[in-house]
Amino acid sequence: MIILLMGVTGSGKTTVGKLLAAELGWRYYDADDFHSSANVAKMKRGSPLDEGDRKPWLESLRALISDCLKRDENCVLACSALKQSYRDYLLVGDQVRLVYLQGTRDLIQRRLAERSGHFMNPKLLESQFEILEEPVGELTLDVSLPAARLVKRITEALDLGNSGTDAKDSS
Repeated sequence: MIILLMGVTGSGKTTVGKLLAAELGWRYYDADDFHSSANVAKMKRGSPLDEGDRKPWLESLRALISDCLKRDENCVLACSALKQSYRDYLLVGDQVRLVYLQGTRDLIQRRLAERSGHFMNPKLLESQFEILEEPVGELTLDVSLPAARLVKRITEALDLGNSGTDAKDSS
């Protein structure tokens, strides 16, 4: 199984993804690592990516997902996947499950103000919300919850057994 965690920048995809992968003993991939240096430079400058910028990035992610499926490798992939067309392209089979990490603009803006060391310019948040097409009928979680609680909800909803997060769940 591949769990695709999606949401705008600052929604907690990396934090939740790493925790979830560690909890399950699965491999973790971050879609940010698949951006070209030109894309990273563009985002650092505060310029949103266009469809031409995203196409090779999405192709590399689809290849990763397909390769993981061929190898029967369970993994967690953190990826913005803001548009339905991107998700349609990445959800290549029943073994790829989508989880939407949803947060309010105010919460995400506060998180981005506190974040350091990430290439994504916080000025791009507005453009991300503008292009966001929220998924319908998919597991949607409120990112105001603690990461351990989100991991527990994901493992329960996807029937991944007792993940052991109960002891860490403080809410």
